[in-house]
Amino acid sequence: MNNSSYYGRGWSAPWQTGPRAGRRRARMTGMTEAPERAGDAPTGRNAQLDVLVTGYVGDRVGSTVLLVREGDLVLVVDPGMVAARSLILEPLAALGVQPDQVTDVVISHHHPDHTMNLALFQAARVHDVMAIYTDDLWQDRPAEGFELSPSVRLIETPGHSPQDITTLIGTAEGVAAATHAWWSAQGPAEDPFAPDAAVLSTSRQRILAVADLIVPGHGVAFRPSSDTPG
Repeated sequence: MNNSSYYGRGWSAPWQTGPRAGRRRARMTGMTEAPERAGDAPTGRNAQLDVLVTGYVGDRVGSTVLLVREGDLVLVVDPGMVAARSLILEPLAALGVQPDQVTDVVISHHHPDHTMNLALFQAARVHDVMAIYTDDLWQDRPAEGFELSPSVRLIETPGHSPQDITTLIGTAEGVAAATHAWWSAQGPAEDPFAPDAAVLSTSRQRILAVADLIVPGHGVAFRPSSDTPG
């Protein structure tokens, strides 16, 4: 499978139609300049970050899946497509966490490769760009600036898709950004799925302004450098 074939075509998400569509499009098209965003960084530096699965793209596709813990927060980021569910559950158990102990799940965007295994965590609140979902309760709220804990903050970073969000995680080693603004350290430099390359560039620059570590959607975590596409 090549990079251009693993996402389906012609799929419309709920925010692309109906009363919310205009708001999402406005946010997507309104970002044209990268602001100075040092204030994006979470105030805390106490979160524990563990990579459960390192994502990949090729003949098959797998999502990077993360575990983030701070105080009462037990967060899984992007429980998407993997070769077997045990690849998520076994490293989780090795870290002393059972699925029903996960309090929250963040999905960076609504492509199936990043959402496939949401149902593993039935007790968790689910966060996306526009709301929090718990059982049959839908609570509208913008992701922008939302704090799950003192060391974990969401920001809106459209680019790969209009609804992309990045999870900023303050750790003792610095700020990590769980994001699909980059697929991996190896590229592609230009995202073939980005509706607007300028919007993606703005989001990348915003992330680079605060992140000491990038945890991309389909690759090994890397430290940004002057060669990192912006």
